[in-house]
Amino acid sequence: KFTQTSFDLQISESTKPGARFILGSAHDADIGTNSLQNYQLNPNDHFSLVNKEKQDGGKYPELVLKTPLDREEQKSYQLTLTALDCGDPPLSSTAQIQVLVTDANDNPPVFSQELYRVSVLENVLPGTPVLRVMATDQDEGVNAQITFSFTEAGQITQFDLNSITGEITILSRLDFEEVKEYSIVLEARDGGGMIAQCTVEIEVQDINDNIPEVVFQSLRDIIMEDTNLGTHVALLKIRDKDSGHNGEVICKLEGDVPFKIVSSSINTYKLVTDGILDREQTPEYNVTITATDRGKPPLSSSSSITLHIGDVNDNPPVFEQPSYVVHVAENNPPGASIAQVSASDPDLGT
Repeated sequence: KFTQTSFDLQISESTKPGARFILGSAHDADIGTNSLQNYQLNPNDHFSLVNKEKQDGGKYPELVLKTPLDREEQKSYQLTLTALDCGDPPLSSTAQIQVLVTDANDNPPVFSQELYRVSVLENVLPGTPVLRVMATDQDEGVNAQITFSFTEAGQITQFDLNSITGEITILSRLDFEEVKEYSIVLEARDGGGMIAQCTVEIEVQDINDNIPEVVFQSLRDIIMEDTNLGTHVALLKIRDKDSGHNGEVICKLEGDVPFKIVSSSINTYKLVTDGILDREQTPEYNVTITATDRGKPPLSSSSSITLHIGDVNDNPPVFEQPSYVVHVAENNPPGASIAQVSASDPDLGT
């Protein structure tokens, strides 16, 4: 008869096959063949039984591990130990063995995805959540406690990572025009030191936060008034750091002036003459060009230049009056001034 009807045995899943565990023995008051002779174990895949004998002839059982254990597959085993004598009739007694398989850190963390992708607008405020990574570990206890970290934490200044929850948040302002995408490697580490990695790709989406600029790259100092229509006056370039519709710009010439802008290439325009110039009527023009993007709402800026009109000899001298009548006294000495005529010319210079 066993001293107790059940035994609890804890065996680590890392235990190697061949390991032995002494079990509680039974006692039989009979002697000879009527006394305890051996022990038997119910058939199973993982354990066998060896009958051992003490110096005084008493017998006790040893449980032998036959095959490796895996706590993640089966956490416990229920075995039946039987003690037998050889009496007539034979008598027996049983005890239950509860084998609890304890955890070993034999499983690394596993991310729910190897690659996470997410898009955020470039104007999101610091503290805004971006995404949450998730990882699991089939072990238990400390071996299943997971902490998250950036593998290159010192180089990542735009994002923050909660080491417990795996949530990534905005740490500092993003700028699409500086960095359009971030690729970050994250690490999950369990309490036993095993790690797993995943990649997070964060795409920064553009907003219309850059005003288009008008930049004059070449400009004539003077435009002669007899310049032909279509003559090149200035070359200008439109710059907008945004992308897509936010970076598409419409260029417009303001006011009623004898000029027009002609597209030369992408975001490059020529300012050319588009009307008759007359320095005598308008010696200079203040020309304003406005650039407006297609963002919502649209942004615009203007740039102004002064164009000076050069003179050509296109006007004859003109007397103040078409005819003059002069009365001369008969006794004037030679060389005396008898009259004065006046003429003007709207042209400049000689």
